[in-house]
Amino acid sequence: MPVPVTLEGLDLAALLCSRVCHDLINPVGAVINGIEVIEDDADEQTRTFALELIKKSATTASARLQFCRIAFGAAGSAGASIDTGDAENVARGMMEDDKTKIAWKLPRVLLAKNRVKLLLNMLLLAAGTIPRGGTITVEPIGEGDALSFRIATAGLNARIPPAVPGLIAGDNGGAPIDGHAIQPFYAGLLARSVGLTITLAQEGETIVLTAK
Repeated sequence: MPVPVTLEGLDLAALLCSRVCHDLINPVGAVINGIEVIEDDADEQTRTFALELIKKSATTASARLQFCRIAFGAAGSAGASIDTGDAENVARGMMEDDKTKIAWKLPRVLLAKNRVKLLLNMLLLAAGTIPRGGTITVEPIGEGDALSFRIATAGLNARIPPAVPGLIAGDNGGAPIDGHAIQPFYAGLLARSVGLTITLAQEGETIVLTAK
């Protein structure tokens, strides 16, 4: 059985920062573009369009920051618990749109910080299995402090990205861990930190992720 790859703390931090920046570049750039349009003294219709673009992009950036704060950040002091209701709110803000909907069936409870971080990272993995959108169903496994998660996705051409299972297990197949690979790698770290293992399986047209 392969030994999971390890990263130095500075490398892990840098790669996670790269991932967060990647998520924020597009909406922040759109805000800047909208401001530039307004500064050019465009006609009223163009200015109205620019203001709508700024509002939409700022909302997107805020939602992504709130999600990343919990999914990748400290989100409280060491040993802190996080409300799964807060996790639901940031997940909906980050992921739900005209193409993707979340069916949230978890109870609202306080869970250890790393379990909630794991949940949010599993949701990112789940979203990656339905690149054209679809439904993400989140269900509990177990209860209490040992509560874990089952996430099922359904959508057009749902599939498991080939490199993801290995990255979750800490096996990069000899390739470097970069900004694109760091999220599934980090999800595996989180799972192991709470004594769980993430598995992905295709069941007909549905992709199922479990942590147990």
